[in-house]
Amino acid sequence: MSRVLLKLSGEALAGDKKTGFDEATCIRVAKQVKKLVDDGVQVGIVIGGGNFWRGRSSENMDRSKADQIGMLATVMNCIYVSEVFRSQGMMTNILTPFEVGSFTKLYSKDRANKYFAKNMVVFFAGGTGHPYFSTDTATVLRAVEIESDMILLAKAVDGIYNDDPKKNPNAKRYDEVSIQEVIDKQLAAMDLTASIMCMENKMPMRVFALDEEDSIVKAMSGSFNGTTVTV
Repeated sequence: MSRVLLKLSGEALAGDKKTGFDEATCIRVAKQVKKLVDDGVQVGIVIGGGNFWRGRSSENMDRSKADQIGMLATVMNCIYVSEVFRSQGMMTNILTPFEVGSFTKLYSKDRANKYFAKNMVVFFAGGTGHPYFSTDTATVLRAVEIESDMILLAKAVDGIYNDDPKKNPNAKRYDEVSIQEVIDKQLAAMDLTASIMCMENKMPMRVFALDEEDSIVKAMSGSFNGTTVTV
């Protein structure tokens, strides 16, 4: 694979604190991504905003406004993680679908490709720029647009299960599952809109736990502890 889109869970980046950032976790991620970049892989990154805000969990607010706060949470995450990456010797840039002053650049596929050609890690912040679309959907959208070979989905859970493993201790993890089965059984890999986009655009995916040692590097090689989603 020459180009991948890595989706990082905001909650996973917070570590045991559950909110904000766990710097040690972010540095571990950066060191793994640097191994990929040093091997010539072009890496795009989307980060969720769950360590700061979840728009859909706000019951007393207009959904559009709640989602806008969530989009800004992902911008904060990308600015922070981008700086951690730079501290580990990588070049980075952040693209958003809306203007954020001088903090980011406005997204376009051409601009992303220009940064990739310069060996930069490209952060796609701000979701799709529209309410009612999750960062899962933004992940698939950007992966399809930049013609990524695969999505690497780093979560707080080590793959896709037939039931919620937090509630059901007997839940079984899939080593491999088709995107059609994910949709038909509504397995909690990512939201339904994102899953359907994966199916329609034949975008494969690997789902794994961020906190396992070298999980990102292992996911690239295929020798990982998680679930492969085929198309």
